[in-house]
Amino acid sequence: MTASAVRRTPRADCTVGPDGGITFDLDPHRSEDEEKPELLLRLRGAKGRGRDAETVRLPLSLLRDGRLRAVLPGTTQSAEGRWDVYLREPGEDDDKAVAVEPGIRDLRLLVDRAPVGGRIAVRIPYPTLDGRLAVRCWLRAPHAEAGPVTFDGTGMTVEGTLYGTRLGTGARVEARGPGAEGRVLRVPATGQEGAFAFTLPLDRLADGAVTAQQLWTLWLVPGAAEGEPARDVRISRILDDVWDRKKIFVYPARSAGKGVRATPCYSTDNDLCVRLEPEPSP
Repeated sequence: MTASAVRRTPRADCTVGPDGGITFDLDPHRSEDEEKPELLLRLRGAKGRGRDAETVRLPLSLLRDGRLRAVLPGTTQSAEGRWDVYLREPGEDDDKAVAVEPGIRDLRLLVDRAPVGGRIAVRIPYPTLDGRLAVRCWLRAPHAEAGPVTFDGTGMTVEGTLYGTRLGTGARVEARGPGAEGRVLRVPATGQEGAFAFTLPLDRLADGAVTAQQLWTLWLVPGAAEGEPARDVRISRILDDVWDRKKIFVYPARSAGKGVRATPCYSTDNDLCVRLEPEPSP
């Protein structure tokens, strides 16, 4: 292996396929070894698992133009979370693998996805804040995809699409306050043919004084439907090319009464929430 190959920071272009797989094309790579390097995807923050369970290994093949290609099939079983991308040279330990930089990312097939089936698997390659390449992965079964958010007075109405289950008797949405014993506000959910909608009265979230910021999570409870198991479904928005909506989808704050304002927002995991905080002083 040449010295220049060691020093060079690898860079990869990414293309997302129709099945949710990702093709990684790395810049031309020169090596004196006959064995090809290997692309590693490591689950960030994984604990209590073996190294093999935390790593997806992708072989690299040589293209005619000298670049190296690795393919992550859409059928690959990878845990939900953030996966950092590394290049491991032949004969080197995994710990010496080099972080890959992001190149061109073709995410067009992620826009306005309409998945078929109950199990939703989404993978989005993205640049990290420190300039590395990573892949955000979601696995949801069933899944409640948030759509338009509108307001009428202190009411917040959300429309969306439900995958993998149906609304049944007693279908509702629960806004759950922070903490293991946080308050829960329940409102009915309506809809048919895979659609759902609900209106959350923001003024009912503030029960008493709110002295510090609170983040309320939103869950769809489909209710009892024939042949469908009852389970809580996190309301999120993941079926497009946005890997982190927190600072991109910004909604206006609304007065929730009692000196409290409420703001719909997305988490860094693209989960829909409502943030409560004290009204600013005059």
